Amino acid sequence: MVEDGSENTHTKAATEANGASPAQTQPKKLRLSPSLVCAAFFSALGSSYLYGYNLSVVNAPAVYIKSFYNRTWMDRYGEPAYGETLTLLWSITVSIFAIGGLLGALVVTVLIKVLGRKGTLLVNNIFAVIAALLMSLGERAGSFEMIIVGRFIIGVDSGIALSALPMYLGEISPKEIRGSIGQFNSVFICMGVFTGQVLGLPELFGQESRWNFLFGFLALPAVLQLCVLPFLPESPRFLLMERRDEARAEKAFQAFLGKEDVSAELEEVHAEGRAQVNLRAASVTELFHNRSVRWQAITVIVTMACYQLCGLNAIWYYTNGILADAGFPRSVVPYITLSTGGVETLAAICSGLVIERVGRRPLLIFGFSAMAVSFGLLTVFLNFQDRVSWMPYLSFACILAVIASFCSGPGGIPFILTGELFEQSYRPAAFMIAGTINWLANFAVGLLFPFIQEALQTFAFLVFLVVCVLGAVFLYFILPETKNKTFMEISQSFAKINKVSDSTPDKEIEMALSITPQTKETSNGTVRSIIEIESSF
Repeated sequence: MVEDGSENTHTKAATEANGASPAQTQPKKLRLSPSLVCAAFFSALGSSYLYGYNLSVVNAPAVYIKSFYNRTWMDRYGEPAYGETLTLLWSITVSIFAIGGLLGALVVTVLIKVLGRKGTLLVNNIFAVIAALLMSLGERAGSFEMIIVGRFIIGVDSGIALSALPMYLGEISPKEIRGSIGQFNSVFICMGVFTGQVLGLPELFGQESRWNFLFGFLALPAVLQLCVLPFLPESPRFLLMERRDEARAEKAFQAFLGKEDVSAELEEVHAEGRAQVNLRAASVTELFHNRSVRWQAITVIVTMACYQLCGLNAIWYYTNGILADAGFPRSVVPYITLSTGGVETLAAICSGLVIERVGRRPLLIFGFSAMAVSFGLLTVFLNFQDRVSWMPYLSFACILAVIASFCSGPGGIPFILTGELFEQSYRPAAFMIAGTINWLANFAVGLLFPFIQEALQTFAFLVFLVVCVLGAVFLYFILPETKNKTFMEISQSFAKINKVSDSTPDKEIEMALSITPQTKETSNGTVRSIIEIESSF
């Protein structure tokens, strides 16, 4: 197992050398600045929230959309769309979202390099507005092609957002709360799913005369982000390391940290820049060929693959059938399904509240392990569902347990890790790799699960049990803890397994900044160095 490394001795102030008590050397509790909160809220609102919303929004109006497709086909060709044709059109409508997401993940590196993190999020809203117009006006125009193209475009929007947003959140957040701020991504995905379920109820937009309003709603979060985000700073790390704009970087640090003196933060970013061999954004090929980041790349690939292949998408597919088998009337199933979205959102919020106390690694391992147990129990209950009248209720409880376990860690932390495991020059390429794996795995689950279900019947979820167990075992042996560490310290945690030189972060910073450390003789006669750098980043 990779060693987590020692505590950050270089962040201790010189007061320790003067005999101050440990209580006096404790860092002051961070105060959330309004700029940081607003940036996290509105950047997630126009990005991951829309992704989550589009995961669930097509479920409620599916019958009405298929009816519209059939009417349009009849008007054009004088005959109804036969079963295979209608099924093909609907399958394309659903799956093309993932294809658009893959394209978005592939182009995000270029956009981030040209426009920056915040600029990419802002420009991305254009895709959301265009998609909203196409899908909401498709019925009026008598064109199902507009809905299909709109789903593809909103997929591109989601592919860009799921890479640019975690990168932006990770770079504007102090290391002490980087995980909590990063969980805005996961929380807003869950809130988007829940909103899609609520707005799809028959009393709201889940009616034949109103379903197009479900797609028009897409424009609202995008417009809100466009109104607020331009007034908030760009990532200070991007400004300093890639734009060489120290003045704007200093103002950005001041805004996000809520303090005037940010010299320590500027020095730390300078140190990271000078310690890196290559300051320009590295390509995917360079990332794979660099031995010092090899296991970081493998960790991201495995974690993102498990994120999609762990079976949550299949759970959404299976929920309505289990509820119907439990004896619930079809008319009340949409309301009971809201409980899944509510549990998902609550679990994501709880994860965000405890992530800085518990850590990324334990939450991930616990999440995948708990999912594996829940899938095992669900398989047992499904096999006895026809024999015992109350068994379907246990099956549904297992579904809620799977959802809660997923959102406690695997639902959001993979995106946080992708930003944390790499230093500045490799981060865009890492997110492109993570996004590609994410969308390919998403497409594979949607394509293959019906065949897996048909072949294995009630044992289908054992496939996902195996994926969850393998993911938990891999993370237990490979992943170091990353909470409350700088990006350089996290990279150093992989030095042993990557088989590269084991220079400490203190030495790298010292060489980069030409800092001469103070020394102090301890009670046992050893001499320890104290570097006077204390930084939130």
